[in-house]
Amino acid sequence: MNALKTPTHLLIAMAFIMAMTFSVWNVLLNNFVIEKAAFTGKEIGILQSLREVPGFLAFTAIYLLLWFREQTFAILFLAVMCVGVAVTGWFPSEWGLYLTTVVMSIGFHYFETVNQSLTLQWVDKDKSAHFMGQVLAWKGAASLIAYGTVWLMMEWFEADYNLVYMLFGFFGLCAVLFLWFYFPSFESPHVQTRKLILRQRYWLYYSLTFLSGARRQIFIVFAGFMMVEKFGYSVGEVSLLFIINYLFNMLFATKIGSWIGRVGERRALTVEYIGLAIVFTSYAFVENAQMAGALYVIDHLFFAMAIAIKTYFQKIADPQDIASTAGVSFTINHIAAVVIPAALGLVWLYSPTAVFLVGTGLAICSLILSRFIPTAPDAGNEVRFFSTKHAQDVA
Repeated sequence: MNALKTPTHLLIAMAFIMAMTFSVWNVLLNNFVIEKAAFTGKEIGILQSLREVPGFLAFTAIYLLLWFREQTFAILFLAVMCVGVAVTGWFPSEWGLYLTTVVMSIGFHYFETVNQSLTLQWVDKDKSAHFMGQVLAWKGAASLIAYGTVWLMMEWFEADYNLVYMLFGFFGLCAVLFLWFYFPSFESPHVQTRKLILRQRYWLYYSLTFLSGARRQIFIVFAGFMMVEKFGYSVGEVSLLFIINYLFNMLFATKIGSWIGRVGERRALTVEYIGLAIVFTSYAFVENAQMAGALYVIDHLFFAMAIAIKTYFQKIADPQDIASTAGVSFTINHIAAVVIPAALGLVWLYSPTAVFLVGTGLAICSLILSRFIPTAPDAGNEVRFFSTKHAQDVA
């Protein structure tokens, strides 16, 4: 086999394309909806809730896998996401944006569901944290290229939104077609269960996943929206902020992955959740545009540690459960995500501070649960209980 035609190179290439195209959609969104469709907190909340509906329905991927191989499935829905990005600029209205967002989101969430499953199947447990850190670094590089190009096109060449959306969507689609023809079909080491599975012993993983989805929505929807609405960030300034974010990812994500492999999931998540509680509380009361930008960068860096949830699951899971549980976990991750943007969008109209304090509460709940992760999680050792039997299991 060609040294470049390996499963890990395919995973990295798909992640690179996904990050580049999605980053363009994401960085332009707040300015586009405010300038072209006069969105308020109410409309952006509805849009983001609609964006999460396909994530909530990610469990249906397991049924589609009865007809598609996972690798084919991932490439197909990555192409759908690129199409959704390409056509976004053609529909600068409330309902048009709702429609294109759903198309983009179907591709994004179905791709991410299967991509997570393939990663946990194709990469060894002892290498997965480091590899996921590498993938985050490549995503950071892709996003950095996207944000830099957007900044150049919008600030220097005064390109319109439609041109930028179409350029990156079409580029992504061409790159996906290249992957389709370039890489061979890879076999999974374990035959996957083709039905939905909810196992009681995975309850801690499910709980952490649920809270992660709820908390992340507050960051994705309202932290960025605050930059534009409250502090008046332009497209160029938002792009520069995102460039800083992903430059940090590119530089530190691999190191974070290796660090998680050394210190373990419990300690890594403890650091993440303490940090996020402080950051969300700071968001609630920030009045300085530069400080808000700094918090945004710090927030994004803490979220890189969330790969510890995936490596925790990989260690405790039956190998044949991975594909099914990936779909279930995406659905669990998006239960709150479907409700929170619209609900907190209404709260935002009266008190942005309250929105971010909800994020603080979710971070504290996650912190408490993270302390139940064992030092050495494994099948049969999924949850750490505070008892004499586990007295030696101390962080």
